[in-house]
Amino acid sequence: MEIYHQPVMVKEVLEILQPERGGIFVDCTVGEGGHSEAILRLLPHSGTLICIDRDEELLNIAKMRLRNLHPNIHFFHANFSRLKDVLSSIGVKEVDGFLFDLGVSLRQLQTPERGFSFQVDGPLDMRMDKNDSVRAEELVNRLSKNELASLFRDFGEERLANVIASAIVEKRNQKPFRTTRELAELIENIAKRRGKIHPATKVFMALRIAVNKELEEIYTALPLAISLLKAGGRICVLSYHSLEDRIIKQIFKSNRDKIVILTPKPLRPSREEISINSRARSAKLRAAERRCA
Repeated sequence: MEIYHQPVMVKEVLEILQPERGGIFVDCTVGEGGHSEAILRLLPHSGTLICIDRDEELLNIAKMRLRNLHPNIHFFHANFSRLKDVLSSIGVKEVDGFLFDLGVSLRQLQTPERGFSFQVDGPLDMRMDKNDSVRAEELVNRLSKNELASLFRDFGEERLANVIASAIVEKRNQKPFRTTRELAELIENIAKRRGKIHPATKVFMALRIAVNKELEEIYTALPLAISLLKAGGRICVLSYHSLEDRIIKQIFKSNRDKIVILTPKPLRPSREEISINSRARSAKLRAAERRCA
């Protein structure tokens, strides 16, 4: 039996998107299909679900999982910044609901050769789309000390950014970094563990964000999705760290002429959900509805 990544805040997502009303819905980060499966269980046969993901391995898993659940499903291997091109390719001009789940899949983290995790040793990769050219290894071994420090500070909010960047440059002059374990051990020797948070967490997150240009994707895709919503259509965004959440909040506020913000403060997972799935604890959900003309 296939074990899938456990989707976060499914109940809240469904309450906001209301797929039972029918129409066209887009899961911009389908992953292994957890949220999409829940949407399809409620979506009338006349409705349509469009599934997008930049990770082809996860997209193929979602295809196998979802393909027999509904007559109208489309799958696209693409970055969600290409949303308009994807929808145009099948003649869709307006959408009833968008979902963005900006988290990393547990399968990505637990697959050593993907290089996302400091907990399993693997190549310093971190590419969500294997067709992309830049790996984390290139950033770690080629960026200057100041560039690395800025990356760790701006994308990871790492307070020891300068110290870690200096140590990386000194170490790589002796031998380039090749694996996640090499980098994680260096950071462990510099920063003490704070509670359950591994000292390499923020550096690895910053590298992943940089490799996949995640913030640029958000800045491009969210305003685009808002512009493609029908009157009364809804957008739902799940984020997992403060940097993403601030960007989403900013984009929603700057589009108040087009949308009504449904979540003045982000929704958080229930205690019950966190007790079942501890990875949900950092999730924040923001949602908005397209204004009627």
